[in-house]
Amino acid sequence: MRILLNGELHEIGEAQTVAELLSALDIGSGRMALECNGEIVPRSEYGRRRIADGDAIDIIHAVGGG
Repeated sequence: MRILLNGELHEIGEAQTVAELLSALDIGSGRMALECNGEIVPRSEYGRRRIADGDAIDIIHAVGGG
């Protein structure tokens, strides 16, 4: 299935959850936010939220500084 990940088209396996996608991409769930089709996905939903063909997912990493 195809998804739009941070503005780029990606092929991923069928019926993945957000948690499985992050694991496959080797992305920890540290200081980050994830949005699916314009909706923020709470961290508590990552294991339950299924990704569908055509979803637009944006992952934003927080960086500190001063």
